[in-house]
Amino acid sequence: MKHYQTSRLNEAIDVSIPFHQSDTLNFMGDQVTGFDPQTRNGRIKWLRSTRKPRLAFNQYDFFIEPTQSWEFPVEYPESPEMPFDISFVTPRTARIRIQTRRKVAKEQPSLMISGEINEDSTWTSAAKTDDGYVWESQYGKVELGLHPFHLTFKDANGKVLTQTWHHQDTFSLQNMYPVPFSFARSIQDMSHKIAATFSLAPGEKIYGTGESFTGLNKRGQRIDLWTRDSLSVQTGDMYKPIPFFLSSRQYGMFIHSTAPITLDIGKEYDAANTIYMDDDSMDLFFFFGDPKEVLSEYTALTGKSPVPPLWSFGLWMSRITYDSEAQTREVAQKLQEHQIPCDVIHLDTGWFEEDWRCDYEFSHTRFDDPRKMIEDLRKQGLRVSLWQIPYFTPTNRYFQELIDRGLVVTDPDGNLPTEDAILDFSNPETVAWYQEKIAELLEMGVSAIKADFGEGAPIFGRFHSGQSGRLEHNLYPLRYNKAVADVTERVNGESIIWARSAWAGSQRYPIHWGGDTENTDSAMLACLRAALSIGLSGFTYWSHDIGGFVKESPEALYRRWMPFGMLTSHSRCHGAPPKEPWAYSESFMNDFRAAAEMKYKLMPYIYTQAYLSSEAGHPLLRAMFLEFPEDPTCWMIEDQYLFGSDILVAPLFEETDHRTVYLPQGQWVDYQTGAVYEGQQWLTIQAGQIPIIMLVRAGAAIPHVEAALTTDHIDWEQVSFTAYTADGITEGSGKFYHPLRKEWIEIK
Repeated sequence: MKHYQTSRLNEAIDVSIPFHQSDTLNFMGDQVTGFDPQTRNGRIKWLRSTRKPRLAFNQYDFFIEPTQSWEFPVEYPESPEMPFDISFVTPRTARIRIQTRRKVAKEQPSLMISGEINEDSTWTSAAKTDDGYVWESQYGKVELGLHPFHLTFKDANGKVLTQTWHHQDTFSLQNMYPVPFSFARSIQDMSHKIAATFSLAPGEKIYGTGESFTGLNKRGQRIDLWTRDSLSVQTGDMYKPIPFFLSSRQYGMFIHSTAPITLDIGKEYDAANTIYMDDDSMDLFFFFGDPKEVLSEYTALTGKSPVPPLWSFGLWMSRITYDSEAQTREVAQKLQEHQIPCDVIHLDTGWFEEDWRCDYEFSHTRFDDPRKMIEDLRKQGLRVSLWQIPYFTPTNRYFQELIDRGLVVTDPDGNLPTEDAILDFSNPETVAWYQEKIAELLEMGVSAIKADFGEGAPIFGRFHSGQSGRLEHNLYPLRYNKAVADVTERVNGESIIWARSAWAGSQRYPIHWGGDTENTDSAMLACLRAALSIGLSGFTYWSHDIGGFVKESPEALYRRWMPFGMLTSHSRCHGAPPKEPWAYSESFMNDFRAAAEMKYKLMPYIYTQAYLSSEAGHPLLRAMFLEFPEDPTCWMIEDQYLFGSDILVAPLFEETDHRTVYLPQGQWVDYQTGAVYEGQQWLTIQAGQIPIIMLVRAGAAIPHVEAALTTDHIDWEQVSFTAYTADGITEGSGKFYHPLRKEWIEIK
């Protein structure tokens, strides 16, 4: 079993640690041998080395030094040679595969990849250089240096975007910085870990890596890609780490692995971006292009988000927790009584007989007739969503059955690895058992399943796939998401889940929400950073708990949070009670209603932007630089965003009625007041009656409808366009994508 230096169960793993220990053997990627430029296959010779302590002027440091083998018998190679290859997937995508040891395990199909990976023929044949080869397409160049081993990626004009780091490249007096392109071999278990180091240019910025709550620009951060129940949105832990990032220098990378990964993005050494992988092979996809082009390439490879059903874009009303039929019906009644637009009532942990004890059955004492309740709500235009979990405590009635049938994760000795029985989604029989339970609920009329948790698959577990938890832990959310989405699609014909955990490829199964948010201003801002970060990681759709989750939402905070929540792709009020607007003041309820009605009026715009975003593999919530990559200021902003292509949103993150907003080039029209502002400057702007700042690109025409109590009641024959011009707001014309007809409609 592999050894990990963690202090608690399911703690994030820092893969970089072994590379800095003196008892670890390091093998540096030194030179290429036996390379065939036609097949692009060859071998890398890995130079054996160690870290040796050096005392100088009262200080110890470690330096890298080549070292001779001291192993018996002598037939063990001193500096092993292992295979690698270069291939081209599209004119914008190159693939590098490197092995550090002999492969014995049978390769399994990758759940992260969507469809077939084909060879692109537009790249030129290898051209010989002074010390290697070069290939190029209309978008970029890949250069291979043979001795020393180097990979260099250039744009079409020959500018170096990034390149690998050989030991000879260091200028530091400490020759261990940066860590050269190498692998480490453990003396504990003989496992290999790879350090793939690439250069960072001055001023270069890095984005993505999943739903990260830390600073949007990841330069200067060390990030552990490890799915974990964060219990917060204020730490470096992530529910949704994604092994993908993009650079301000017009490229991106996808690390095709489910192993634990640590990204050191200029934290340990400013000029180096090191990918530490707990894996003995590396499969890296390199993308050439601006951020939108890179995202389109990445999602073409791993899958694009389908457009979820129209009703899912409406308001979801929830709390911890509605636990009876009477309570559920009362919420539905009061929503209509107070004229609050809403589409979904979510029942969280309390719809079972025992709170949190998931057995897929409504409580018999608190729900008289759940099927009839769901039917009645549906007649009002309301859907029902249900919480559940893939972990079964010892008191759960399915606990022993799952163990007896071999449907759970075990430890290497065949026992339970924790107190729970954890569904093993790598087992087709487990998936069938699970989907049968979910199907019964969907057939009852339930519209969506909340796929909560999924971050805690034990790394020391044994899985039906034959893989260890090392490769299954991060993959677990993707397997889980797929199991829920597939059965929902089969029964209801709709692509919809409500999931917390994710991995690369999970964007194919929308929707994901942002976990357990604190009820604070800083947590509200962290939610926006998370939204922009997951959007820059291939996810089109995202939601979060409006008003915060942990405690009762302060009214003033909830009032400011509500319009921000309405201007995300999906909108759910959830957390500690009360969450219902009628539990607060009358003025709050009026503001709550106005924010909800604003979203429902914007449904033609939102659905059209959703359709276009899904087609392109772009997020609906967009970091400023995604629309304005030529504006250097936009690369620095993380507290405002674009909702689709035309609406700029600046939430209020403190108790105020105004804030400073950066406007890119052009003119911008206040959505609420019609005031016109000149762009390419910072301005202090007053919020409108709805406490948020919304600005529309001058020249844009936004489609609207009359607000309705549910999306079922929207009159799609009465769509009108509002033009936002330098002269203010007038009637306009344009096209929108009709959600019912599934076609473009032009309004003149």
